[in-house]
Amino acid sequence: MENLESPPSKPPSLAEIAYVSVRYGNFTLGGGSAGVAVMYREIFHKRHWLTNDQFNLVFILARLAPGTNLFAFGTGVGWTLRGIPGAVIALLAGSIPCSLIIFAATALFRDLQHNPWAQPAIHGAIAAAVSITVKAGWEIAHSQLHGRAKPRVVIIAITAFVLYTFFCVPAFDVLLLAALTGAVVTRDTDEFI
Repeated sequence: MENLESPPSKPPSLAEIAYVSVRYGNFTLGGGSAGVAVMYREIFHKRHWLTNDQFNLVFILARLAPGTNLFAFGTGVGWTLRGIPGAVIALLAGSIPCSLIIFAATALFRDLQHNPWAQPAIHGAIAAAVSITVKAGWEIAHSQLHGRAKPRVVIIAITAFVLYTFFCVPAFDVLLLAALTGAVVTRDTDEFI
């Protein structure tokens, strides 16, 4: 498994950050999780801009932030790479084009939502979005399943799913509980789980 220990010595340019934010923040279908999974492949595996630990930190902080997680994630990546200018560029490049696209799509949807010919397409798109979200979740979780940490990750994931799905514990509380558990159950104690 690839685990980049340190990012490249020269950070990417603001134009490169803008390009990745525009391309993957605006034109990835399937919601925020799918966008983050695609960006994971792009900025970690392909471009090697962040270490796995940096990526994970930005990812979890974006999940804890209120609002749209993909914008928070892109802004966090920009901040990590180039500070305030990187954060501003990533936020603007990741939000303005998709806002214009959503404005146009909403107008089109309003006109087509009661059209019997459009209903099968809408239902198909919803089913595909769910599938893409599940795949994106696996893409990100898979990077954590290695060595002795595997049992801990699986137990935390199942517990989080049960708490959120069956006991309706708010996502923020589930994430905080998982973070606390991860902090208490260190890699040294994984062999006992």
